[in-house]
Amino acid sequence: MVKVITYGTYDLLHYGHIRLLERAKALGDYLIVGVTADGFDRARGKINVQQSLMERIDAVRATGIADEIIVEEYEGQKIDDIRRLGVNIFTVGSDWKGHFDYLNEYCKVVYLDRTQGISSTELRSEERSIRMGLVGESNIINKFTRESRYVNGLTISGVCAKDDDLLTEEVRQLPVFTSDIEELCKASDSLYVVSAPKYHYKQIRTALEHGCHVLCESPITTFVAEWRELCQLAKEKNLVLMESIKTAYSTAYYRMLLLAKSGIIGKVISVDATCTSMRNLKEYELQNPDEVWNSICAWGPTALLPIFQLFGTDYIKKDIITHPLRLDSTYDQFTKVALVYKDAMASLKVGQGVKSEGELIISGTEGYIYVPAPWWKTDYFEVRFENPADNKRYFYQLEGEGIRYELVNFLKSIKDGKSLGYVDDDITMAIVQLIQDYYQKRDLVLI
Repeated sequence: MVKVITYGTYDLLHYGHIRLLERAKALGDYLIVGVTADGFDRARGKINVQQSLMERIDAVRATGIADEIIVEEYEGQKIDDIRRLGVNIFTVGSDWKGHFDYLNEYCKVVYLDRTQGISSTELRSEERSIRMGLVGESNIINKFTRESRYVNGLTISGVCAKDDDLLTEEVRQLPVFTSDIEELCKASDSLYVVSAPKYHYKQIRTALEHGCHVLCESPITTFVAEWRELCQLAKEKNLVLMESIKTAYSTAYYRMLLLAKSGIIGKVISVDATCTSMRNLKEYELQNPDEVWNSICAWGPTALLPIFQLFGTDYIKKDIITHPLRLDSTYDQFTKVALVYKDAMASLKVGQGVKSEGELIISGTEGYIYVPAPWWKTDYFEVRFENPADNKRYFYQLEGEGIRYELVNFLKSIKDGKSLGYVDDDITMAIVQLIQDYYQKRDLVLI
């Protein structure tokens, strides 16, 4: 029996895929199809995949052409599969010609001409492009503009910023809507909001009322009642309201969470997260510190993310210790929060004016996970044990700090008509609740 193997993503399965599978099957008696896993695709830079792994597997299975379907999860797996499965022929589309010649050492390699005029990329590009407006005064807007180039079906429609000092020349070339967010909404299908948190509620409400989907930098609001109101409005208008915490879309971060939950370090007892940066307030900001991002808003959501994703949001006690810029100001230069759970504990330290080591440590009964600074955009972490010889290191490529993956997810959410964000609503609610407690000075100590 002649065994043939081929690999692909098979996103939005079309006639070209089917024709290629049919010709691969004709090369032998038994066809094995390797469908690439989501994580492997992302590591290779294929971020516009629209369907989940199971949807793509089901589509290949439904053709009835494959005799066996496997999942491709890591670099170098092709050699392992060829040896393990006794493969005689490896085949792939001719656009990869020469790329897999090294496999000739293990089996025969055949490159098949692809069906002309059709591809998954073309199908995705044919869909109506989503126009995204950018709102706020932050360097992150520059990053979103840059990362949008890697996302099919997304165009930047303009920017609304009161102060453009931080914006690059490229962003300044976009249509500028000074402070008129309503005009930006008319020119957009969606908005990314990264203005000062005190403006989020009003700006998001305006966007939703104008029929725009919203991706908002966390926290979406600083008060729970406002969050609930915006969620209800989005639901009534069938619009997506999604929280932006780009760390959630980092492959390394996601794999680290899975490992922690798998029991590799035993029972997780403690999570300690630190996020800080130096910020020199301008003269205007010194006079109006409540108009800008403070520490608890700028870094609190990111630091809370691993805590809530590992322990949940039902903590039984919290203490907030903060060092404000002035006693009459809500701008905190440094804040520490301690959370007590029934059988675990957590702490976070955030600062915009006080610097510390930005690391993440997850402690368990059998070991711990160490993520070095800056952990929120890491591509590397370690699992450490009592015996250093047992330590393991993990590396995962991170492109664009996770922003491009977040944008792809946001567009898919719009297409599917529901939020598919990696931050659950209960976590968003808990983040808003803690920040509200900070502003209302609940469980708060000033130093």
